[in-house]
Amino acid sequence: MYAQMVKTDADRVKSLDEMEPVERAFQQRIDAGEKIEPKEWMPEGYRKTLVRQISQHAHSEVVGQLPEGNWITRAPTLERKAILLAKVQDEAGHGLYLYCAAETLGVSRDDLYEQLLAGRAKYSSIFNYPTLTWADIGAIGWLVDGAAIMNQVQLQKTSYGPYSRAMIRICKEESFHQRQGYEIMSVLASGTEEQKAMAQDALDRWWWPSLMMFGPNDADSAHSAESMKWKIKRESNDELRQRFVDRTVQQAETIGLTVPDPDLKWNEERGHYDFGPIDWDEFWNVVKGNGPCNRDRMKARREAHENGRWVREAAAAHAAKKAARKTAA
Repeated sequence: MYAQMVKTDADRVKSLDEMEPVERAFQQRIDAGEKIEPKEWMPEGYRKTLVRQISQHAHSEVVGQLPEGNWITRAPTLERKAILLAKVQDEAGHGLYLYCAAETLGVSRDDLYEQLLAGRAKYSSIFNYPTLTWADIGAIGWLVDGAAIMNQVQLQKTSYGPYSRAMIRICKEESFHQRQGYEIMSVLASGTEEQKAMAQDALDRWWWPSLMMFGPNDADSAHSAESMKWKIKRESNDELRQRFVDRTVQQAETIGLTVPDPDLKWNEERGHYDFGPIDWDEFWNVVKGNGPCNRDRMKARREAHENGRWVREAAAAHAAKKAARKTAA
């Protein structure tokens, strides 16, 4: 049934001949590689798709601070603490850039955040898994941020100007996060037997959720057809996932770790690695709110939002008072 719904969604993508003149002119600009800016005309479907994607991306950055944040005080050295603290701060900044980009589409940050807290908005399913050991912080940097970069590099060329420009800085910072995570895993893998086992265990637990980060297979993706037509996305879920596997398997071999996939093998004819089936039942179960940490993540965000209410109210009161003084003067 779901696959049939997706097919119907893809089938409704119009050809140029079927479009109204203003819509045709818009698509021709997209096809020519032009950027669309906030005050320019755009189809409502384009705007809604961007709001959904950018807000989900922003929510993921905000919620993504939680799995790593609880390791800041438990990192093994002062240097590791400082690096992790800086990384978590970067993620908060990424969320800020993205909420700002979403606001250019006529939505308010407060409304977007309320949707998240009410459970009506999604964020990346990967952040609903627990960080059990220090090696998990390395696995997140290496695998999760690595998968994110694979997806986000293409977004630097997305057709919507504010989103494209936000992604340039985000990708630069994410590349540091990926290298930092890989370095943690490399150090552990070359350490004691216990440390290498810890690194391997983290890889075992984070590998498949990382592959799920790219979203459903192209045939089962409800939004891919229009996103590709409008060049919001430049490459498909399956293309990006394959590139991630090809690159990451080699990285794992370099530091002596084993990818937990018995079906993994190099396909000389395709020039890519073949890999085993992804458990999409697990993916959809987590998306629906039934992952290991879904409830904990949302509870933490709601509590933080409520605890920060007095700061927001004080800032609003100060701004109102300042505006009143300016008016009186």
